[in-house]
Amino acid sequence: MAYVISDACIACGACEPECPVEAISPGDIYVIDEEKCIDCGACNSVCPVDAPQPK
Repeated sequence: MAYVISDACIACGACEPECPVEAISPGDIYVIDEEKCIDCGACNSVCPVDAPQPK
């Protein structure tokens, strides 16, 4: 199972450097590449609005 980033994303950028497999891409709302995601939850632990959630 991978994480996905919800519409709650405020594009703060906190999650991107925390991803150990570089699966997160910036944008108006950040996006997680589900093929690369290893379901570690590092992105969720640093997100101020809990936007990354398990799919």
